[in-house]
Amino acid sequence: MSFHAGRPGQATRDLDPWDGILLVDKPAGLTSHDVVHHIRKTFRIKKVGHGGTLDPMATGLLIILVGRGTRLSNEIMGTDKIYEGTLQLGITTSTEDKDGEVIGTADYSNVTGAALEAEMKKWIGDVQQTPPMVSAIKKNGVPLYKLARKGQEVERAPRWLHIFEFTLLDFAPPRACFRLRCSKGTYVRTLCADIGRALGCGAHLAELRRTQSGNFSIAKALSLHELLAQTPDDVLPHIIPAHEVRGLTKHTP
Repeated sequence: MSFHAGRPGQATRDLDPWDGILLVDKPAGLTSHDVVHHIRKTFRIKKVGHGGTLDPMATGLLIILVGRGTRLSNEIMGTDKIYEGTLQLGITTSTEDKDGEVIGTADYSNVTGAALEAEMKKWIGDVQQTPPMVSAIKKNGVPLYKLARKGQEVERAPRWLHIFEFTLLDFAPPRACFRLRCSKGTYVRTLCADIGRALGCGAHLAELRRTQSGNFSIAKALSLHELLAQTPDDVLPHIIPAHEVRGLTKHTP
């Protein structure tokens, strides 16, 4: 499998069949970098990256960029995302998700499904969100999560984002399951924490699964365990070539 890529008038060269992307179902407990490392080491590929970080506690679609597919990073990361998750009321954590230290508890018994849905609807549309301290955003060249580990907190500028859909799927206090479709750069755990704050009882993100990124779905992804158990020849058919990826990222749902 090979094709030519380049601008008109420029010299072109055949792309390697490994140049493209892989759709991986990330397990909980690993960082996105861990997944990249395992793939690079197992298949001895020099250039491997990913198209959008998932926190260690999260599962689901992680787009792996391989070979010259790493050049597609901006196109992949710029797409809208779909998540399914669980918010837990009454507990506030240092990281805004279940992996953090509990820093507050409150009574949630007066929170109704209708009240929760009303708060969720307030976030639909163009909204501003202040990034959490535990994030990879840099302040003077230093990632915020490193400052957070030292107990430091710095001012963060709010960022604009867009929420297309925020649906309550199930409400069984203290837990609420939801579906979220949002623009790039949305911190789902911060969204949960903000809703808990508005309801007066606090909340954190208990579970999160990314089901779609742009036009790429979790339904087409291999689990990391399945992927690492395959031979290189078995993996090749699962690679989406770079030229196909560019076509699929032009329009997102």
